[in-house]
Amino acid sequence: MTDQYADTAGRAVLETIRNYGVTAVFGIPGTHNLELYRPLADLGIRAVTNRHEQGSGYGADGWAQQTGLPGVVITTSGPGLQNAMSAIGTAFCESRPLLVLSPGVPLGAEFADVGTLHETKDATAMVGAIAEWSRRVTTAAEAVDAVHDAFALFRTGRPRPVHIEIPLDVLEAPASVPEAHRLPRPVPSPRSGDPAGVAEAARLLAGARTPVIVAGGGSTDAAAGVTALAERLGAPVLTTLNGKGVVDERHPLSLGSNLRLAAARAVAEDADVLLVIGSKLGEAELWAPRLEARGAVVRVDVSAAQLDKNLAATVGIDGDAAAVVDALLAQLPSGARSPRDLTAERAAIDAEMRETAPETVVLAELIAEALPEDAIVAGDSSQIVYMALGSVLRSQHPHSLLYTPTYATLGYGLPAAIGARVADDSRPAVTVIGDGALMFCVNELVTAVEQRLDVTVVCVDNGGYAEIRQNEIDRGMTPIGVDLVQPDWAALATAFGATGRRVDRRADIAASIRDAIAVGGVQLVHIPQNAL
Repeated sequence: MTDQYADTAGRAVLETIRNYGVTAVFGIPGTHNLELYRPLADLGIRAVTNRHEQGSGYGADGWAQQTGLPGVVITTSGPGLQNAMSAIGTAFCESRPLLVLSPGVPLGAEFADVGTLHETKDATAMVGAIAEWSRRVTTAAEAVDAVHDAFALFRTGRPRPVHIEIPLDVLEAPASVPEAHRLPRPVPSPRSGDPAGVAEAARLLAGARTPVIVAGGGSTDAAAGVTALAERLGAPVLTTLNGKGVVDERHPLSLGSNLRLAAARAVAEDADVLLVIGSKLGEAELWAPRLEARGAVVRVDVSAAQLDKNLAATVGIDGDAAAVVDALLAQLPSGARSPRDLTAERAAIDAEMRETAPETVVLAELIAEALPEDAIVAGDSSQIVYMALGSVLRSQHPHSLLYTPTYATLGYGLPAAIGARVADDSRPAVTVIGDGALMFCVNELVTAVEQRLDVTVVCVDNGGYAEIRQNEIDRGMTPIGVDLVQPDWAALATAFGATGRRVDRRADIAASIRDAIAVGGVQLVHIPQNAL
């Protein structure tokens, strides 16, 4: 290393990020971001080179969900950053911690419009329109401060994506940032909420006859406490898909991640006290305009702006979910109530699910049967996932099903599975993905091969965009643009250096998936749904 590049702003930024515990970054090297790549090996940070920056963002998301740390993406300027925008939008809608680093035009060259390589009118404004915040810094010290601010948000607020643009001349210049300034800053104590609000919520819950808990993505760090609270109250628990597994879905009080079904929503709506933890109760999760509550509503959220969103709170508690749940437990009578008999509710939920998509549910059950209990399953915005697997699969822990129910971008599943496997190679990583969605990210097969990962891809092929095809028919249209030509999926996987296999009999589905996972490496199991 020459003295010129011994300690640049790029190194100061990456060293600060490494000091917070981040051990992998996702991205693609480019002409302008090389000083963000130079220090990675020296700092012990694994560089995962995706084949498109959208895949980098989704790989970072999968990594983040397994580690509890923010995913980090390095893009080059211009098109590289723009390619990551879908992932940034996803992280905003799903409340995921994502830190995006990019170079920018040198200081003084803003808005020059002179035709330099990758010149972009206003990259910071572009990303700022969809991220939590986007900053263009002017010094290495500002860049390091922005990293600290990002981690403060991720640790104490609603986690959402942030972007730091470092002008090229700043990025490549000596940093002059003291080592002490690159060390992690202390974490404030988690907020346990206003004591009066906690006391009133505890009073309502203690007096409830039919309490119900809805747990969202904001409750995933409070899994043990939410389970204890449900047992203390004898309360059934429904989760959003982002909250799936907060309570082990084999638990007698779990009604799963089924809020898209009217029978499940009815359980929540009929509660005399409904406790909502870490969820905005969005339409995309509910498959309905809103959740109606007939009783009192207690809402807990790390963001005060969420406390009345989509459903007004009788009592709103602004605080960290785990800390607030612990405070509630401390004020509730000790001893567990007898759990409610949920046989009728489960039967109603199951019947509605099967009536909605009977063939897809059966297929999802065969896939779920083949998956190891500890598997990390990355879903995509495909019918097999949102019509069936999200309900059929019983997760024991949070972040065992990786999914994007709100932004619902095609092409999430494979790169998310890659990121999850990079983070945790002790658990099988599987993506269940439709043929249409896989075409958005099929290039990432070679990323998994290159990284020497064990990742199994289960491609459920329904011939194209089947959901949109049905939408067109429902509107009286002749289907257009939705029946897609399919490659030989097994041969395509083999061409990438993976192992491809086609399943032609329903009876062979589970065995084929089990075998693929057991063999290891990158495996693609092609299930032509219409041919079974």
